[in-house]
Amino acid sequence: MRNEKSASSLDLERFVPYRLSVLSNRVSNAIARQYSERFGLAIPEWRVMAVLGGTSGLSAREVAQATEMDKVQVSRAVANLVRAKRVQRKTDAADGRVTRLSLSAKGWAIYDEIVPLALALEAQVLDALAPGERALFDRLLTKLARHAKLLGA
Repeated sequence: MRNEKSASSLDLERFVPYRLSVLSNRVSNAIARQYSERFGLAIPEWRVMAVLGGTSGLSAREVAQATEMDKVQVSRAVANLVRAKRVQRKTDAADGRVTRLSLSAKGWAIYDEIVPLALALEAQVLDALAPGERALFDRLLTKLARHAKLLGA
């Protein structure tokens, strides 16, 4: 059993990937409390709806890429959303093997209710930062995301 810290020990409180994950989970869970009880949506289902609300007609594979969720999670979320008539599938005209996803009228109604809640929560989280810090934070997140993508992360 090791008790002493070595030079290569991991201090989770300072480890950026851990801190980003915890922050992301806290914010996602706060938003989820708003929509899960009201609409019976799980976090992966809302993420699919949020992506389709911004870009309709994506394939499940494209949704997985946009959300950084694995294909199984996306597939389950899409199946649940289709079953609940919140998302509709249409066969791609150019490639019959691909199905395109879009929000249904029922999906749009839910989306239109959740978006203001999500934006209000985002504003509450960002209230901790001064306007200049918000702009810097946005630039830094963009820079880190771009760099992580180059690393294959």
